[in-house]
Amino acid sequence: MSRFYDPAGTRYGLPTFPYRLAPDGHATRRQLRARGLRPGGQPIAAQVLWRSRKTCGAVRCAYLYRIEQAKPVRPMTPAKWAALAKANAARRVCPACRTDAGYVIPRSLGMCATCAFPEEQRAA
Repeated sequence: MSRFYDPAGTRYGLPTFPYRLAPDGHATRRQLRARGLRPGGQPIAAQVLWRSRKTCGAVRCAYLYRIEQAKPVRPMTPAKWAALAKANAARRVCPACRTDAGYVIPRSLGMCATCAFPEEQRAA
C-alpha cells in the first residue's frame, strides 16, 4: 500500500494514514470547528501524512481527533466580543498619523496608504 499507511502506529508512534484515507469518526481541528466542535482536551487519536508539492516534497502532517469525544465550542461572552472589537479597531489606526484609516492597515506597509505613499497623494 502507501508508505504512510500504518494503522497500528508501529512505525510512526500514532496510527497513520495517507492523505484522504482517514477512517470515519476522526476529524482535524478545522473539520471539528466546521461542525461546531473542539477537541476538548482529548489526546491525538491518529495522524495523516502526505508529501507536499508546495514545500518541495516535505512531509506534512495533520492530527486527527475522535468526533464522539469532541465537545461543543464555548460561546462568546460579552467581554470576549468587546475585546475582539477593540483589537479589530486597533488594526485600523495608523501608527504614523494616529487616524482611523477606515480599513485594516496592511502589515506589509505598517501604515495607511496616505502615510506610506505621500508623493502619490500630492499628485492626485
